[in-house]
Amino acid sequence: MKTLVTRSYQSETDLEAIAEFFQVCEAVDRLDEWVSVSDLRQEFNAPDIDKEHDIRLWENGEGKLIGFGKLLIQESIDAFLSFRVHPTARGEGIEQEIIRWGEARMKEVARDKGVYAKFRSPVRDTQTERIALLESCGFTPKRYFFEMERSLTDPLPKPELPVGFTLQSHSSPQFSGKQEQRKFIEAWVEAHNQTFIDHWNFHEVKVEQVEHIVSGPDYRPDLTWVAIASDGTFAAFCYCCFYPEENKYKGTKEGWINTLGTRRGFRKRGLGKAMLLSGMEGLRAVGMDKALLGVDAENPSGATRLYESVSFRKVHANIVYGKEL
Repeated sequence: MKTLVTRSYQSETDLEAIAEFFQVCEAVDRLDEWVSVSDLRQEFNAPDIDKEHDIRLWENGEGKLIGFGKLLIQESIDAFLSFRVHPTARGEGIEQEIIRWGEARMKEVARDKGVYAKFRSPVRDTQTERIALLESCGFTPKRYFFEMERSLTDPLPKPELPVGFTLQSHSSPQFSGKQEQRKFIEAWVEAHNQTFIDHWNFHEVKVEQVEHIVSGPDYRPDLTWVAIASDGTFAAFCYCCFYPEENKYKGTKEGWINTLGTRRGFRKRGLGKAMLLSGMEGLRAVGMDKALLGVDAENPSGATRLYESVSFRKVHANIVYGKEL
């Protein structure tokens, strides 16, 4: 293997090089994972990222970035490792070195907390070389996810909210003001956690994490919807988004159904479908012509059937590989 220098992420001065490096990888891998400097800034500044210890860069002797690894470590001590290697440097051992770094970091965190660690890494099902690499390092498939899409130029069914619920967006006047904004976020976090507590790989979302999202440059409060019960409970929600820089670069008008859920105790009433259609209407209203989403293939609430019922179709499958350390 060629001489390498490995170092931690230093500052925002690294962002331009990382973004350019990602685009070089994307041009070969074609995973539809275009990112901008502003995307990376928002991602790296998230409150659950330890930039000094959980982001690592590999450079060649000329100082060119040829490898990147990032860990997202959850409080329950499981982590997702995302990594990339420059197309011209693949197969030379850098991939294994990045994985070893991630494992060593996770063992360190687990040792400090006195628990066992779970180590995961996502991969597209068509990435046969990446799959072979992960399996050679002791990873096995743990979960499958689908990416789905639906044209927004085709007719949309009208959302029908059940009796007793009102639909409001985060941009509603009733949520204006600092105090009301805080109440909205706290209620949204509670609804989110109560909704997904029975789902695979559940981790509680914290208020500060949502505050980070809503403070981001691409966040649109008019694309976050909640269904409110008569007692004021947030019973269901749909958070949508789109990325102007990415759409401009790709020449697309794509938006995401980022998070959709119905709180336990309010399911089987049609709230999920109403919120999904409201989100799709919202994306179309801001000029999007395609809606995308990701879903757990074994979702316990039958989400895949819901999406297919409004003409979403599967376009990709992703696999989460994992191992215990």
